[in-house]
Amino acid sequence: MPITPATATHSSSNGTVEAILLELVDEDGNTIGTAEKLAAHQAPGQLHRAFSVFLFDERGRMLLQQRALGKYHSPGVWSNTCCGHPYPGEAPFAAAARRTYEELGVSPSLLAEAGTVRYNHPDPDSGLVEQEYNHLFVGMVQSPLRPDPGEVEATAFVSADELAERHAKETFSSWFMTVLDAARPAVRELTGPSAGW
Repeated sequence: MPITPATATHSSSNGTVEAILLELVDEDGNTIGTAEKLAAHQAPGQLHRAFSVFLFDERGRMLLQQRALGKYHSPGVWSNTCCGHPYPGEAPFAAAARRTYEELGVSPSLLAEAGTVRYNHPDPDSGLVEQEYNHLFVGMVQSPLRPDPGEVEATAFVSADELAERHAKETFSSWFMTVLDAARPAVRELTGPSAGW
């Protein structure tokens, strides 16, 4: 997938286009520097800070998103509610809330920390590598979604059984099961035993 200015950069408040910087971290999650977003994902990958959000409705169904087809990394695959990278110096919680609103047009009615997970997932299609120290968040969504079509191709609320069926048939992000498994204790606490997570 070609890299375009829209996918590798963002517009600043004064209208200029700037490269997106990520926070590089050590194995304990301590900040050790910054790197441009694309460079951090090129093989073999540089360990950087990321976040993953799992939101649920009042019935205990998980909100999935299908990543927009125009994304340069993992386009068109299904994944968790929202994922991304804090800007350097930005708290992961603030970044998670910000990106959930930017991508889905909704603010979680509840958002709680659910631990961290470190992983290394190469993407065979793009050749990019997810070398991440990922902060996990779980929460509730109670407002209508207003997805940004530049970020999100489709959304779906699924039960645990429906997710298993969909995961067997559809293509999911390389990191999805890693982050879901790491978040499961918090997911179960949030949704209760009857939801089956």
